[in-house]
Amino acid sequence: MRLILFDCDGTLVDSHHNIAEAMRRAFAEVGQPYPGDDATRGIIGLSLHAAMQALAPDAPPSLLARLEQAYKDHFFRLRHEPDFHEPLFPGARAALEELAGREDVLLGIATGKSRRGLEVLLERENLRDFFITIQTADDAPSKPHPGMVLQAMEETGADPVRTVLIGDTRYDIQMARAAQARALGVSWGYHPSEELRRAGAHALAERFDEVPQRALGLTVEEIRA
Repeated sequence: MRLILFDCDGTLVDSHHNIAEAMRRAFAEVGQPYPGDDATRGIIGLSLHAAMQALAPDAPPSLLARLEQAYKDHFFRLRHEPDFHEPLFPGARAALEELAGREDVLLGIATGKSRRGLEVLLERENLRDFFITIQTADDAPSKPHPGMVLQAMEETGADPVRTVLIGDTRYDIQMARAAQARALGVSWGYHPSEELRRAGAHALAERFDEVPQRALGLTVEEIRA
């Protein structure tokens, strides 16, 4: 069996606007200067605590805790605003359907989102049945630690040489490589393609319709980490 794991934010769904807006509101609530949308784009994929540490490296633990809670509160409120929009990237559903239709493929998710946030998204987009294993920031250390990929492989019985992680950030690529799995970078997310190459991506996809073939092509033993 081949195990194909997807990152969520920046890979399956376009969530940068909402994440940036929640960050902007959180920093304003605690009276700290917002480091900017570019900085926020750079930390998407990390767990919330690691992201806040990167955005506010000089903040004491008490302030980090306030920022984290403020972000959670504001993102929850944003999700219930009428103009909230977190769309699937074009071609995402078709690629999932193509891969899920194969008898030799298992699908999973490895994301820096919380489990609650991910479940809301999967329910809204009717995606839950595609995935046999789901790993979130609640289940393992933050990317690029390999814990999420290792746990997914253990749950499914997949070998590293037949496991691919598909992601848009260097954290995804580094996580996959640390787990000795294959890494497929995508160009439409939040880190530049060249950054994904430098992090060690085995291949890159420019469009979602390329993902199934490229992912399946990486799940062969001849490829060396």
